[in-house]
Amino acid sequence: MGVFGHPHAAELTYLGLFALQHRGQESAGIVSTDGTALYDVRGMGLVADVFNDHSQFNHLAGNRAIGHVRYSTAGGSTAVNVQPLVVRTKDGPLAVAHNGNLVNARELREQLESEGAIFQTDSDTELFVHLISRSRETTLAGRVAEALRQVQGAFSLLFISKDEMIVARDPHGFRPLCLGGKGDAVVAASETCAMDLTDATYVRDVEPGEIITVSARGIESMMYAPASLHMCVFELIYFSRPDSYVFGGSVDRKRRKLGKILAQEAPVDADIVISVPDSSNTSALGYARAAGLKYEIGLIRNHYIGRTFINPSQFMRSFNARIKYNPVVGVLKDKRVVLVEDSIVRGTTLKKLADILKKAGVKEIHIRVASPPIRFPCFYGMDFPTRKELIAAWNSPEQIREYLGVDSLKYLSVEGMLAATYDEPGRYCAACFTGEYPVSLSEAESQRLSEYDDQEWAQAELERVIRSLD
Repeated sequence: MGVFGHPHAAELTYLGLFALQHRGQESAGIVSTDGTALYDVRGMGLVADVFNDHSQFNHLAGNRAIGHVRYSTAGGSTAVNVQPLVVRTKDGPLAVAHNGNLVNARELREQLESEGAIFQTDSDTELFVHLISRSRETTLAGRVAEALRQVQGAFSLLFISKDEMIVARDPHGFRPLCLGGKGDAVVAASETCAMDLTDATYVRDVEPGEIITVSARGIESMMYAPASLHMCVFELIYFSRPDSYVFGGSVDRKRRKLGKILAQEAPVDADIVISVPDSSNTSALGYARAAGLKYEIGLIRNHYIGRTFINPSQFMRSFNARIKYNPVVGVLKDKRVVLVEDSIVRGTTLKKLADILKKAGVKEIHIRVASPPIRFPCFYGMDFPTRKELIAAWNSPEQIREYLGVDSLKYLSVEGMLAATYDEPGRYCAACFTGEYPVSLSEAESQRLSEYDDQEWAQAELERVIRSLD
């Protein structure tokens, strides 16, 4: 989240981060400037944990600020990696907030270290500031452009100096990034829901391959690389909030279409449709309407527990899955239930939910998944970096059904998923479903694709997971 030109820039950034909390729960931070220096408040935990004293905003002076909530996919979940990262360069102080993941980070880091660079973090985000500091371009936008041409992968970025805010997006547009306004102020955010909360007006998406400079001169745009669209379809399936406009369209509308197509592809004789709240709600509504079944609220989610998928600890994922949901027995007892889930990554949460439904007296459980099986790692910013973690990478849908202990399990097809985006084919990255990666992988990342193919190991791993849940 970034705000330029508002007397309460830090407070607005803080509110925006609340709306974006679903995108990261490990740490939060804000950096502001009044044109003389950069000021920062950063820490581990949720936004409310880090910003727990209003006096902190007295420190965050100025009418310009950027903020970040972190969900680590590269670099440890430690205080040193909390963003925005703040550095001192030869051209003055600079801060950066990054959403995404770089596929050539290791090679670039080794090259820079061999040339004498000293890194303070193990995050790929620090590469941007090292590359910028080495550039001989005369403007900050020029230095950023030179740096971005050297990195590969997914990145939506906000930079702030004493005088300028820079907004940039990778040429593939993997991660969302939008631009808006509030009065005379310019606002940038990962999702439009952050603008809604701050009463800002959405103007447009930042184009893939675009750098926008906001300063006293106004708003200046340049294309530093040609666009080659491969937007992350998992943003529409799970990650973004349904009330956001992402990649130029309504997330809610696209999730309803996912459910509708799923109902057409995988009908079942049942009594009611329920969702795994909250990310599956709209897909379940779409399924129920298309199937002519009644949609019911069968599971109540404890909203004081975070999103288990993005919690960094496997132990805490398992613990959270046990206490996150409670059944509405009066709705479920003696019913044949269609349970709509947005995706199955590791399968641990869904296994526990199936047990909860059985104990509530459900007669039949039919799971319908509003996405295809996730069989391949993501190297562009989602937290499933190895095949070992993906249940569909080493089990067939029938094996997964047996593991979950349900009556039927059906996934949406890749074709059905892409049809729900309302866009022409080829605009989305679906590598986690198809294994077709739009950006070349490093040697180390390529090796991960062939790991854990041994079926004997796969069966042993499945049995270990089942034992851990009993």
